[in-house]
Amino acid sequence: MKTEDILKEYIIYLSYERGLSKNTVESYKRDLIKFFSIVDKNYDEIEEKDISDFMMKVISDGISYRSLARHLSALKSFYKYLVYAGRLKDYPLSFINQPKLWKNLPEYLTSSEVESLLKLPDIKKPIGIRDKAILELMYATGIRVSELINLTIDKLNLDMSFITVVGKGNKERIIPFGESAKEWIERYMEEGRGKILKDKQSRFLFLNPSGKGLSRQGIWKMIKKYGRIIGIEDKIKPHILRHSFATHLIEKGASLRFVQILLGHSQISTTEIYTFISKERMKKIYDKFHPRA
Repeated sequence: MKTEDILKEYIIYLSYERGLSKNTVESYKRDLIKFFSIVDKNYDEIEEKDISDFMMKVISDGISYRSLARHLSALKSFYKYLVYAGRLKDYPLSFINQPKLWKNLPEYLTSSEVESLLKLPDIKKPIGIRDKAILELMYATGIRVSELINLTIDKLNLDMSFITVVGKGNKERIIPFGESAKEWIERYMEEGRGKILKDKQSRFLFLNPSGKGLSRQGIWKMIKKYGRIIGIEDKIKPHILRHSFATHLIEKGASLRFVQILLGHSQISTTEIYTFISKERMKKIYDKFHPRA
């Protein structure tokens, strides 16, 4: 059956079986026609990626989040009906979130701001070496603050340059890191950690001045302090390096799936927000430099 025929069937269902108002039915019809005109596929060929691509397309065109939410509601209702009516076996919107989660795009730092931040710790002191290693690792891996403070020695593999972290939902994942992070973690282990520990012992990798595991507040205050020095305090948020890590990877061409795995997102729709950030930045650059913007 063609899409236009199944849409007619669905509109009748909305009008007579569900008893929706004429305006609501027309709104659903209009949104569905727009969706299929953009994706240019028959209803039974639609996959999750088609819906994600459609969302990114209309957002880049300037659609409001309220309108996008309405489009998604229409799509979800339509495909639930198709499964209910036996027209389809699989529901393609299972992992698509409503855009209410994306009303506020996360802040991130530019590459130059990250570089400035990473240069700030006083590496002549054990705490400074620790801070340098923390910042390098956070930017190299995109780990959450909660994952960083719970990182233990046995979860660090310096020979292979990766860490094993336990994220949300108690899910374990392995994250690689580069030479710069490796260099500063090694230096911290050789010159910093033992001096901070003194005669104590701890299974945690990163420690506070008392030789105990760091807290979320401790990490927050440390990053905020450095941000204040270079005048970006207002941009500093607890996950600022995580957001910067993901945004910069996307800008350099990394696949969404790859970034999703590194960040530990259960749904790729969560990772897509960094694509929207990148598009927003591109638009700002275009508006600034194009003579006819």
